Amino acid sequence: MSDHECKTCNEYRRISRRNFVGISAGVVAGVLAPGWLPRVVYASSENSTRDIVVSIFLRGGADSLSMVVPHGEDNYYASRPTLAVPRPDSGEPNRVSDLDGFFGFSPSMSALRDAYDDGELLVVHACGLKDPTRSHFDAMRFMEAGQGGGAPSLQTGWLGRHLQVTAPTASDGVLRAVGIGAGLQRTLVGGPQTLPIADLDDFGFEGRKATRKARRAALEEAYAAWNEPLRTSADNTGRTVDLLRKIGFQSYRPSGKASYPENQFGYSLKSAAALIKAEVGVEAIAIDLSGWDTHEFQGNNDGHMEYLMMSFAESLGAFHKDLSSDNLKNVSVVAMSEFGRNLRENGSQGTDHGHGGMMLALGGGIAGGRVLTDWPGLNDGQLYDGQDLEITIDYRDVLTEILDRRVGNSDWKALFPDPSYKPRTHGVTI
Repeated sequence: MSDHECKTCNEYRRISRRNFVGISAGVVAGVLAPGWLPRVVYASSENSTRDIVVSIFLRGGADSLSMVVPHGEDNYYASRPTLAVPRPDSGEPNRVSDLDGFFGFSPSMSALRDAYDDGELLVVHACGLKDPTRSHFDAMRFMEAGQGGGAPSLQTGWLGRHLQVTAPTASDGVLRAVGIGAGLQRTLVGGPQTLPIADLDDFGFEGRKATRKARRAALEEAYAAWNEPLRTSADNTGRTVDLLRKIGFQSYRPSGKASYPENQFGYSLKSAAALIKAEVGVEAIAIDLSGWDTHEFQGNNDGHMEYLMMSFAESLGAFHKDLSSDNLKNVSVVAMSEFGRNLRENGSQGTDHGHGGMMLALGGGIAGGRVLTDWPGLNDGQLYDGQDLEITIDYRDVLTEILDRRVGNSDWKALFPDPSYKPRTHGVTI
């Protein structure tokens, strides 16, 4: 699709959440019951030094040039007469917050400044999927599967495959991975002991509370007569319900006076922090933030894009403060989007589908406090297809390095089984 073909992007509106999710691979046994004061560890962690991976997908094609602004590029300002975020020396109230003399945060991203200054937030710019597609559906499918493009060939996700080829960190853990959402993100598809859960505080048997216990007993009795693996799967589902009900998400109090925004994304990251601190053996969490398809009235400083950036930055900033205040260094967060936006703003004060974007990596083992890039430039002749930011870092390189250096999985051929792909190391981790 061309960059001007879809002003309201019917594809993005048409594809329901079901198109982006897979199905769960099931749950395993173990009834665990963590509490907050005092915190009690219930899962035995034979490999507790491995990082927990939190994968955030910004669905819709996030405009990376508005989130982390290349204010040193004159053509950025020439190409966006109404959408460009003012230079840091402009004196404008909504100006860029400089990071390194060339890049800077949009003011709506300022809540991530502390994590950046702490050296735990890394911006990877001019990064992404090198396939030329401008289709949301195709690009998301490729990136969540860990594919470089071409014909869709992988049915599982890169993080699901990681869980397939590694032993659990806790032998008695009940749940290895959670996709917070209405259905399981493709990123986690194929992972053992993995479930999609929309609300971690409200996971259980629906219906009248008065008959819930009796209905559960009837189900357990019925499934006890079935052969494996259905019998164990049914039993373990009940145990997962018990686990999540005992964690106490509603009573969870963040550390370091961290304050999560009162929206769905903020609540999801707050719940993720509670689950991580419960130390029940969860190794991976996937979360979505949708709505980045900003074809019309993008509003970097006073509209929808501003709200999205603030929601993302304030939630992730609170997550960083919450975990770092408890000195939890064994968590790696990676955020990405299916593609960036066109360099040039369109006639509707928005931006159309682009190519190159960026990724963010956050954690105690991330070599942050900088913008990592092989910057291609934004001048004529430097742009991809004459209109977009070029990609100089394959998104899989970032994932491969985190899984290798922070999670201990060096089997990149199993994680990203593309015979033409060979990872490059960029210094993402410490």
